[in-house]
Amino acid sequence: MAPSLALGGLQRWMQSVIVHPGRTGQALASSEAASLVAPDRLGDVVLPSKTLAPAERVGIYHDMYLLRMEEALETDYPGLAHFLGPQRWRRLVRGYVEAHPSRSYTLNVLGRELAEYVSRAPRISHAGFCRDLARLEWAITEAFDAPETPTLTEENLAAVPPDAWERARLVPTAAFRLLALDYNAGLYLDSLRGDDHDHPLPRRRPSWVAVCRRDYAVYRVPLTRPAFRLLSGLAEGLTVGEAVEECLRRSRPRPSGDQVFAWFREWARAAAFRGVEL
Repeated sequence: MAPSLALGGLQRWMQSVIVHPGRTGQALASSEAASLVAPDRLGDVVLPSKTLAPAERVGIYHDMYLLRMEEALETDYPGLAHFLGPQRWRRLVRGYVEAHPSRSYTLNVLGRELAEYVSRAPRISHAGFCRDLARLEWAITEAFDAPETPTLTEENLAAVPPDAWERARLVPTAAFRLLALDYNAGLYLDSLRGDDHDHPLPRRRPSWVAVCRRDYAVYRVPLTRPAFRLLSGLAEGLTVGEAVEECLRRSRPRPSGDQVFAWFREWARAAAFRGVEL
C-alpha cells in the first residue's frame, strides 16, 4: 500500500496490528492488516528511527497493548484481579480483549462485557462467584462515571403531601444501580480494605445491594430481600403505592410502616433518587 492511504485506513490498520493476539510479524501479516498495508510496504507508512526498524517501532505498541488492557481493567475490577491472581488474571484479560477489543476513544467502557464473559471463559474456577464480583465492581464503576444529577433530600420528601405519596413516582439518579447477587461478592470486596488478609472463600449466599454516589463518593447500601423488592419496583417506575403493595404482598414477615419509612430515609441519604413525580 502506498503512502496515499487515507487517515481512516491508517487508523484501522494500526488498530488491527495492535490488537492482534500473535507476535508483531504475525499481526503485520494478518489478513486485515495486510489488506490495508502490505507487510513489504511497511516502510511507506512507518519510518525507521535511529535505532529501530519500522516493524520494531510498531512492535512497541503491539507488545504494550495487552499490558495496558490489564492495567485499565484492573482499575475497574481490582477485586476480581485480586481473587484470580496475576497469572489467571492475565489469561482472562487476554481472552477477553481478543473477544472484545477496545473500539472506543476511552477505556472507561472497555470492561462493559467482562461479567458476561467470565461466566463462559475457559478455565475459570468459581465462575458464578467471579461473575457476581465482576457485576458488583462494574456497577461501582458505572456509578462513579455516571453524570451528576440532583439528589432528593429528606426535606424534599417531607414537602410531599401525605395524601399524594400513593400516586407518586420516585426517579432514580443517573448513578443508581441495583443488584441481586448469588454469592458473597460484597464480603470479598469488604475484605480488601485496609490490611485485612483474611479473605472469605466463595460461598453461595444471596444478597441484595444498591450502589449510589453522593458528593463524588460511591456507596454500597446493603438491602434485605423485602427492601430490594420495594426499591426494584420504584426503580422500574411503579408508584409508591404500587411498589409498597407489591412488597407487602410478597414479603414474609411483612415489614412495618416504620421500617418502610426508615428505608426511604436511608435511600434519600444515599442519593438513590433525584426527584418525585406526582
